[in-house]
Amino acid sequence: MAKPKSNEIIVGLDIGTTKIACIAGEVTEDGVDIIGIGTAPSKGLRRGYVVNIDATVAAIQQAVDEAENMAGCEISTVYAAISGAHVRGINSHGIIAVKDKEVREADIARVIEQAKAVAIPMDREVLHVLPQQYVVDDQDGIRDPLGMAGVRLEVKVHMVTTAVASAQNVIKCANRCNLQVADIVLESLASSQAVLEEDEKELGVALVDIGGGTCDVMVYSDGAIVHTSVLPLGGGHITNDIATVLRTPLDSAEKIKKKYGCAWRGHVDRDEKMEVPSVGGRSPRVLPRMELVEVIEPRVEEIFEHVKKELMRCGYFDGLAAGIVLTGGATAMDGVCEIAEQVIGLPTRRGAPTKIGGLVDVVRSPSYSTGVGLVMFGAEQGRTIVDSRMEDRPNLFKRAWGRIAEIF
Repeated sequence: MAKPKSNEIIVGLDIGTTKIACIAGEVTEDGVDIIGIGTAPSKGLRRGYVVNIDATVAAIQQAVDEAENMAGCEISTVYAAISGAHVRGINSHGIIAVKDKEVREADIARVIEQAKAVAIPMDREVLHVLPQQYVVDDQDGIRDPLGMAGVRLEVKVHMVTTAVASAQNVIKCANRCNLQVADIVLESLASSQAVLEEDEKELGVALVDIGGGTCDVMVYSDGAIVHTSVLPLGGGHITNDIATVLRTPLDSAEKIKKKYGCAWRGHVDRDEKMEVPSVGGRSPRVLPRMELVEVIEPRVEEIFEHVKKELMRCGYFDGLAAGIVLTGGATAMDGVCEIAEQVIGLPTRRGAPTKIGGLVDVVRSPSYSTGVGLVMFGAEQGRTIVDSRMEDRPNLFKRAWGRIAEIF
């Protein structure tokens, strides 16, 4: 597939549990420049599922309008992110005979289709098929077999499946905002595009993307994705704990978490104070900041205990030489990396979008990793606004007429 030309616009739409972010990027010779950003509070999602279409549509429209005004262009096509406990990852493989004793593009397409021939329930669909390695005859570890000589071609792939209804709801919300969805991308896959380095992927690394309602885990080994999963835990659980223990409204609890939140007691002085709004119109109270930390720290520890169990269960824990990379809005608090290192027992760093230009200072935050990653994913795929509207339709009609000709 041809790469996008310079000065073409790609838009990523991160539909999250707590916020919706729309990020527009311009393709340049050096990569991608971020030219527009729009955000809106998300009220229509819960743990990655759309539970209120009208509220989600209103938030998407607000975020898109902001991005359009900043970028100075009209947005009509987006790459949308999806997450939730319905996401599943499985490893599969396929094998075919090479026709002309030389591997061609048609052979690669056939062997991937063979690997996709896995029985999945009717209410699920394949979201991504990610090749891990190819084997030509007995030679393994091949990244690109095109043009190699051989008589047998094998491929090992990682397949990501999702619930059909969840993907359709995301598309429906975008369509009601007069937006076409060029592709639906797993959140952790998009985030990995923005925050992971190539040497980390080669050594073995686990990306942990903690958002408002979900915790996405993606494991790389030898440069390829070998495991994906989504845990129904996130920053929203921390906010609920703060609201319950400190007896404050949820909106106030979220603001307190962002302003005073810390996950490590060693970073907080016991003499520090904070103002906590009360419910029912009562006057605000002044409490020690340490009380807030004592609420946040156990919940963060619990999240990372579940992450460690997931990494142990998938069998790749011992191969994570590059450790853990944390990203997502819930990881912006101080002390989160220290808790992760203590609980999981692996070196940990916080990841923010890199390898971009333009409005770098604005988006260099863990909360924008998915949105920026969607733009980078679109740039790699080569499907831009112009491509999706002008080129895909003729190809679609051409394939349809070709199919009709075959029938007759």
